[in-house]
Parts: sequence; structure tokens; C-alpha cells
Amino acid sequence: MKSSARKVELASASDLFTTEQERQDAKLEKVQNIPLSELYPFPDHPFSVRDDDSMKETVESVKEYGVLMPAIARPREGGGYELVAGHRRKHACELAGLDTMPVIVRDLDRDTAIIFMVDSNLQRENILPSERAKAYKMKLDAIKRRAGRPTVEHGENSPKISANFRSDDEIGAEMGVSGDTVRNYIALTQLVPELQQMVDDRKIAMTPAYQIAALKPDEQALLVETINSEQATPSLSQAQRMKKLSQSGKLDEDTMLGIMSEEKKPEVDKIVLTSDTLHKYFPRSYTPKQMQDTIIKLLEQWMKKRQRSQER
Repeated sequence: MKSSARKVELASASDLFTTEQERQDAKLEKVQNIPLSELYPFPDHPFSVRDDDSMKETVESVKEYGVLMPAIARPREGGGYELVAGHRRKHACELAGLDTMPVIVRDLDRDTAIIFMVDSNLQRENILPSERAKAYKMKLDAIKRRAGRPTVEHGENSPKISANFRSDDEIGAEMGVSGDTVRNYIALTQLVPELQQMVDDRKIAMTPAYQIAALKPDEQALLVETINSEQATPSLSQAQRMKKLSQSGKLDEDTMLGIMSEEKKPEVDKIVLTSDTLHKYFPRSYTPKQMQDTIIKLLEQWMKKRQRSQER
């Protein structure tokens, strides 16, 4: 005969001797002082920690006030915690001679942690192009993994699938840039390390860098040799021609040398002021034409005033 008795779930000792408020409080995030030795860097972290003037200021601030904003970390599979945000703060604590730092521990999956890590760092100043490129790519890959891969039945080039997977446009909108800008930066991850360094050092401009990123690795290696021998970096026009020749299978040592040894036309100096910059000084209702006319009028007034002062 089957027992008609229902299963009774017994309350744990903690449930019996704690209030509901205490149980809810236990679920809230708390700031913990965690030893620096238990904090590990985020794998493949794209942003370098540099001992520059900004770091010196951070160290002095930590010595005087402590760490004002807790770092974010997640439990690490091998023990300890994996930093998601706070690598510079940890380094500042090490330089300041501290043993612990305040940290909020969150149970984040890998892709959520990547997105959080990128978003919390991309607003920093002085980010190198290679760092931004790698960060955009890491976030894009994480978003795509979370959304799921395109199914075989639709095909990766299906308009329906393409519309659903324009995550680079989504990232651009979040960062206040175009999707094309995000795609161009991600292209820089295809550059060989020597060319990436030249871009970071501003020896190669961004626009030609996007073009030469399409070259095959062996062609890029040849370009590095040519740059060193000719002591010249490619212009946009030269980079575009090399890309076109590469796509048609006609880029070799002779054609590359011929392009890179050309005498470049002197570049015209240009000053570019974006509408966002100008709108700081004009009403939002002003059109670009109104702003331009006003600036020209002010410059003419300034020139006349300058001429009068020189005549005196």
C-alpha cells in the first residue's frame, strides 16, 4: 500500500534562525577587500596597463584616499577571482604598497564578462588603435555567441540572417560611432604585429591601415620590409592600389616596390571640426552653413582688428 503522506521539505538551520530581510541582504552585492594575490587578469585583456603620468596620479590618489571605486571580478575556475574591471586600479595598489583592494564579485558568464569588460574600458582616454580593434572584435564575437550562430538552412549570407547579425552596427550605436568605423577597427586585427605597432605609433595613418589589413600575411611581411628599406609608409592611394593588386593576385615584390618608391604629393594641411565640437559654441538650431558663416565673419573681424593694431 502506497503511503499518502506528502513529502515535507525541512527548512535549513539558516532559514530557521534568520529573518527574511537577512536572507535578502545576503543576496545583495557586497564590497569585499580581496588580497591582490587572489586577483588574476582577464584572459586576452585588450587594454594594456601603462606606467605613465596618469598611472602616477592614480597611485598618489590611492595612497591618499584609497581605491574610491571597487573593481569588478568574477569567480575563477582555478581559484581566486578574475578581474573584469579594475586592472589599472590593481596595478596602482601594487605600486602603492597595498595588499588588498575593494572588489565586487559577480557571477558572470564568459561572454557577459567580455561585454562588461569592453564597455567599462572603451570610455578611457588614450586608447591605442590596436587595443580598440581587439576590444571591438572581442565584444562582437561575444554578442554573436550569445545570439546564436546562423542556421545552415538559411545560410550565413541570407538577407534575413544578415539583418539579424549586424552586431557591429549595434556596437557602433552604443559607442557613438558608425558600424563602418567598428568594422574598420576590427579589420586592424588582421594586421601583422609589426604593422599594428606602426599604426599605434602613428607612423601609418588609419585610413591606409584599413586597406593594407586586407593584404595576405606574406604580403604584409613584404610590406614591412619595403617600408624599412624605403623609409616610407603607404599613403591611402598606395594602400588602395596594393589592396586591389592583392585581390587580383598581382601584388609581388616588384609591384609593391614600384608603388612604395613613388614620390608622394605633398599633403594639404586640413583642420577638421566636427559638428559635435562646433555645437558646443552654437545653438543646436544652427545648421552647418550658419555655423560656417558665423565663424568666417568672426575671423574676418579678428583679422581687421589685428591689422589695425599692427598699424598703430
